Formats: sequence, structure tokens, C-alpha cells
Amino acid sequence: MRSALLSGSNIVPAALGKPATVARVLVDSPLPQLDRLFDYLIPAELAETAVPGVRVKVPLRSAGRVADGFVIDVVESGDYTGVLSELESVVSPIRVLSPEVWTLARKAADRAAGSASDIVRLAVPTRQVRVEKAYLADDSNDPFPVVTAAPIESYGSRVIESALAINERLAVDAIPGVREVGGGVWVGAWAVAMAGAAASVLAQGRSAILAVPDYRDQEQLEAALRAVLPQDSIVRLDAKQSNPDRYRGFLRCVSADGSVGRPLAIVGNRSVVYAPAANLGLIAVWDDGDPLHSEPLSPYVHTRDAALLRQELQGCALAFFGHSRSTEIERLVELGWLRSVSPVPLMLPKVIPTAQQAATDRLAAQARIPSSAWKIARTALETGPVLVQVARPGYAPRLACAECRQTARCVRCEGPLQQKSAKAVPACGWCGALAVNWRCTNCEGEKLRLVGNGATRTAEDLGRAFPGVRIIIADGEHQVQTVGSDPALVIATRGAEPIAAGGYHAVLLLDGERMVARESLRVGEDCLRWWSNAVALAAGGAPTVLVGVGGALATALVTWRHADYARAELADRRRLRFPPAVRVATITGTVEAVGKAVAAAGVDAADVLGPVDLAPPTIRTILRFDYNRGAEVAAALRAELVRAATARRRGPASRGPGAPTMRVRLDDVEPFLDS
Repeated sequence: MRSALLSGSNIVPAALGKPATVARVLVDSPLPQLDRLFDYLIPAELAETAVPGVRVKVPLRSAGRVADGFVIDVVESGDYTGVLSELESVVSPIRVLSPEVWTLARKAADRAAGSASDIVRLAVPTRQVRVEKAYLADDSNDPFPVVTAAPIESYGSRVIESALAINERLAVDAIPGVREVGGGVWVGAWAVAMAGAAASVLAQGRSAILAVPDYRDQEQLEAALRAVLPQDSIVRLDAKQSNPDRYRGFLRCVSADGSVGRPLAIVGNRSVVYAPAANLGLIAVWDDGDPLHSEPLSPYVHTRDAALLRQELQGCALAFFGHSRSTEIERLVELGWLRSVSPVPLMLPKVIPTAQQAATDRLAAQARIPSSAWKIARTALETGPVLVQVARPGYAPRLACAECRQTARCVRCEGPLQQKSAKAVPACGWCGALAVNWRCTNCEGEKLRLVGNGATRTAEDLGRAFPGVRIIIADGEHQVQTVGSDPALVIATRGAEPIAAGGYHAVLLLDGERMVARESLRVGEDCLRWWSNAVALAAGGAPTVLVGVGGALATALVTWRHADYARAELADRRRLRFPPAVRVATITGTVEAVGKAVAAAGVDAADVLGPVDLAPPTIRTILRFDYNRGAEVAAALRAELVRAATARRRGPASRGPGAPTMRVRLDDVEPFLDS
């Protein structure tokens, strides 16, 4: 299978019988002014290996050095009219950058006013020589395993399977609950549905890309996939893998000889959406509202946006699965770009709101748990585990001065003080410095008081209330992914809830009023998503108690009508011209650079928010604009980025370590989040 790589069969045919002598190369560089293709002559000794997609080394005249790059195209003659430099070398004969991934990277970068090389860096893992040698030496040509598609339960009349066969775009309401996938392994019902969708397209001889937020979701999905697919049809690509393992998985996805290749189910976190899959049948994304789907590296392309672009380019099926619905997905449903699919019949979990009771219940005021919830938990613990979701990890999320009640802060960095256990010394939540001999800067007080209840403190309180019951803490420091079916109290922070065998016999959602009080544009969406994902871990018919929250959020959770809440939220955003009703761009830099970028974008003054002073001399301005102006605004901001970068390089005053750089981020919701 690998011999074609070394025999020259991958060479692009020469046009009109003339030899193709010019390689168009993408240089791997973070500099925005180098975000274009450069022409290089192909020396005769590299004619057979310098083909599109391979890694190469090329000279850079201006810097007098050799840079890494990828051959994007091979042509008879290039655009440059001067004397061309020659390729330095071909690093590897493997075509690691496929045409569809390059096209996606270019389009995503243009939409986000970024560099394509930054996205290619996410898409193509670092080369591992030993892994690559083993790959090239492997001459095995195993037949493709036969995949049989199993029906996807509870959606009726093979609705999802039929939609995938004609490459539809779907917004799928996930089924709440847990399922056993064999060998005593339990996963969320959503994972079973996504695995069934992947099996459906693999049975057609096409590949599937499955993107999830984190490793907990990934392990559930992989377990569900192993129940319906052969092991060698599943590929894992994620950031937690070692570099050799990730590159090994990546090479399994590469079409080594230019053919379609084996159909695979490719699973990973946000960057998996750039995995090479020439014959792509499905892109499925789980829980697109999770902030882990937001790429923290430039050009900050969200998994959802990359998936939408790739579906449009390759014409495959697209499905967004979730227990709750983000406003971005609701907008696409209202536009008719996505079709909404729900279980038939609609499965309603048993959710009990206690906002009114909590206001008058003395026990609730003291222990954060109403009497009715206490009774439900006690009854459920007679037969199985109970999940208690809390807002924060640790013992006391915040400490305050016992005299003046002002928040206690670190004397070194002004960060908030926290306490991880009853006997632990208070420490700064930012720099970790111990608060020894602490003194209040406001009243000179020396005593601290606990404010709030973290997971550890909640576990202590409930341990005293339910003596003899096993207590399990699951948070960032205590990573627990599964628990058994025996009675236990599982105290978990949002997003860290483990799967219980057979499902939890009751779920208590505490600290709801604290979660809702967070100042954020997405606070409602986030709370509904956190609570819904916890509710979905309950056994069939098991009660869930929502403590201290009423109104539209409680109604949406009790009736399980998440789309209605997202629709109302989106309507409010339209009236206020907030994302995702409009697109936004955040520009940071000097007053001069930001002013020029704002002027170049041509946005109406009413949609220019700012500037706001950050760390001097840096300011920030937010631009709002309609989707139909997206390409125009992105191109203008990109041009200003290049201009600012080249001016900074020439200016002697800008060479110091304190020189601010200009940054542009499109579809940035950070300024609308926590204040």
C-alpha cells in the first residue's frame, strides 16, 4: 500500500505534456504577511517527490534561513516573474496536507481574518520520524471490514439514517439517559446515537468525523463505537495523546496512495474536524455550546464554524447533537440551514423545581437543600447512587474578612483567597501563595470567614447528614469517570459528573441561584446545558430536584423544551444586536492601530463599542456587523493586520519587548462573558 509513495505515482500530470516545474508552497510561519503561496522551482532530483500535500523545506531570502512548508500545488509556471529559488528538500513523501483540508483551512482563515498556516498547524500534527518510517514500511493491505448499520433508537422510522444517506444537516435533540454497551460499560444515550450515525455512514463506505468537548465525552463515545464497529475502524485524534500516538492516528487517516482509503470513524476534540477524510460522509458534533469547542489559538475558529464550512465544501451530512440547544444552532434552524430532529415520543425527565419551597424552608436556608429534596435523596440512597451537582470545587470558593466582610485578597497579586479543605491553609486562587499572617487591607482584621460551599465542604455536610453512606467527590482535582450501582453520594462540579451504572436514582442540582447570578451573555444557555447534562445521567423515571431557580430556565428544564428557550433568547439578542444575531470582531492594540482598523472595516458608528482601556497602551474596540458583510469586514481587518505587522517590523521604536501587537478576533464572545 505504501509503495506508491516511493514510485512517483502521486505526481500531478504535467499540463499539455510539459513538465511541471514550479511548486506553490505555504510557508509555515505565524507572520500574517507570509500568509500566501510562494513559488519555488522544483529541481530535477525532487521532481518525483515534490507533489501536493508533502512537507518541504524552502529558503527565505529576506531572512536568510530555511523554513518549513507544504506543497499546495504543482504547476508549469508560477505568478512570480523574477528568478525563482529552488526547493531545499522534500522532508517526507507522505501527502499529509490533503486538498480538502487545505481548502477548509484557507476558507476558515479568511472568514476569521486569520492565517491559513495557523489552522494547518492544528490540522497536521508534528512529524514523528520513527512513526513515519514504520508507516512507510508497512506493506499490509488488509481488506476493509464489513460494517453493518444498526438502527438508531427512539427517533422513529430511521429518520436520522435516511437524512444521513442524502447528506442532510441536522440539529438532533439527544435522548436523556444512559445505556449499557457491553461488558458492564455504561455511556450516555447520546453516545449510542452518535455511534449509530457513524456506523450508518461507514456501512456506505464513507468516513465519519466525531467531535466532542473533552476526554470524558470521548471515552464514552469510543466505548459506544466499539460496540458497533470493528476496532480498526476507529481512530482517535486528540490533544491528550502523546505526539507519536497522535501522529500514528493521523497517518491512519491519510490516503497514502491517493485513493479514497478505508472508511473510518475519527474521534477527537475540536481539532478533529480538520482530520483528513477524502470520502467524508458525516461530521457530528456533541454539545457545541461547551466552551471547550472554542479554539484558544489564532484564528480562534470554533468547532461548529469549522464543521459548517467543511460540510459546505465536501457536501457530507452534518449533525449537531445536544441535550440543550445553543442560540447559534437555533439561528441556523430558524434559517432552514439545519433541520430539527427530536426523539419520538418526546422523553421527559422527571424534574422538580423547588424555588418557592426553598424561599420558606428553614432547612433549605441552612443546608442549601429543601426538605423534599432531602427526603428524595434519602429514599434514593436505599437502592442506588445519588448525584449532587455543585457550582464550585474546593472547600470554600471564597474567603472574606470576618470583621468587614470584604473579599479577602492575596497580598502579592490581589487574587481571591480560597481554602481547599477544612484544615488547609488559605491560599491565593491565582498565584497559589499561602495567606500566612494575612491582614485585611480595609479594616486591619486578621480573621477570615468562609463564603460559599465548594464540592469538598458540601461532601462534609452531606456526610454528616447521611452517616454511613459512601461519599465520592468528582471535580478537577478528583477525576472520577464512572461509579457503580451501589448506594453512594456523588458530589460533582458541573461538567465533571461521572456515569453511574444503570443511572443515578436521584439528582440534586444545587447552587442554581449562584450559577444564574454570573454576569454573562450566555449564562442562561450555560446553566441549562449544565443542568440538562446532569439530568440526562439519571435512570429512567428517577427524580431530579432543581434547587432555588424558577422562571423561564426552570420551565425549560421541567418541560424539556430547550428549543423554546433558545428561540426566546435569540429573539432578545436580535433586539439588542448581540451575537449570534450579528457577527462581532474584537480589535486590541494601540489607539492608532485600532483606529485605523475600525475605519477600514467601515462599520456604522452605532455598532462600534469602545474603545476600552486595557493594560496601557493597549485598548479594545468591538465591532458589530451583519453576516452578509462578514467577508468584507474580515478582509479589511486582515489587511490592517498585515499592515500593522509590516509597520511594526520596520519601526525601530516597536522592537522593544513592551511593544504592543494588534490582535483581531472574530465571533469573540469573551467581552460579553464574565465581567
